Amino acid sequence: MQATDPKVAIAIVTYNRSGMLSGLLASIERLAKQPELVIIVDNASGDDTAAAVGEWAARYGLDRVLSRRMETNTGGSGGFSECVRLAIEAGVDWVWLMDDDVEVLPEALNQFAPWMRRFKVIHGRRYDTDGSPFYWQAKFNNFLGVPLPFSSRHLNTYGYAVTNSGTFEGMLIATEIATRIGLPDPRFFITWDDATYAWLAAQITEVALVDEFVMQKKRPQRQVNLGLRHLNDASPMVKYHFLRNRAYVGRYFQVHGKLNRFGFALGTGLTFAKEVFRLIVVEHHLTGFDRLVDGWRDGRKIWADPDWQPMPPVLAGPTSRG
Repeated sequence: MQATDPKVAIAIVTYNRSGMLSGLLASIERLAKQPELVIIVDNASGDDTAAAVGEWAARYGLDRVLSRRMETNTGGSGGFSECVRLAIEAGVDWVWLMDDDVEVLPEALNQFAPWMRRFKVIHGRRYDTDGSPFYWQAKFNNFLGVPLPFSSRHLNTYGYAVTNSGTFEGMLIATEIATRIGLPDPRFFITWDDATYAWLAAQITEVALVDEFVMQKKRPQRQVNLGLRHLNDASPMVKYHFLRNRAYVGRYFQVHGKLNRFGFALGTGLTFAKEVFRLIVVEHHLTGFDRLVDGWRDGRKIWADPDWQPMPPVLAGPTSRG
């Protein structure tokens, strides 16, 4: 890597999927342009993840890998918060965040390079498990506080679209932006954390979706294609957090003066209805309906908490790795 190139860290959160993680790590080795650092946060996996990471790091280069095993499972939110913290401390310029159920494509970092000179938060495109383009819903409607359908048709003639939402299954963010908006909020545990993080970034910089395929999803899920978007299956735990975490989204909107209470309440009702629709159409049962109700109830407690505060900016500067 040339001295003038920005330093990029690939940061992965993993939990009990050592086989998929190994596939992702192998795909990193095939990158034409290698990252400065690979960060792996293990959310207290109970399988052989620790051994798989250790063996791979020894082969890839111990000085190029930073692994951290959490004491407990902090969810994707806690894991990505730790990833960003470690990236800032390592002194890299960019951190590319991803789950363990994807693989990166060989030219990914080369394809990102020209866009990194223009934007500070970037999403590339993904292939689905069958090799078809993967749908990504990715633009917040500020009135409803929900991401409405957004697809490749919205890309302009220059090959990108500006959005205000994001996903940790591929978000590439400059650490200077992360330092200003704070770490991803671990209180989400799972879901809405990445969309909210990109929304926060969009308050100070442009967030771009670029027409470059940089990764492929590897974990198959049941899904229904509705044309404008896909609906995947989701566990009862995800259903609970999807409704509960609406309150965290709303509190962030409130702090930034973007909350329309009527619109947001309407958006929450539409979200609840969509999740019931998912149960019936995708999963063909109502198991998990009670978790939706529990999530909505616990979200009311977050709204009522007078001591709630957003994540603060990262005040400490990075420690360079040299």
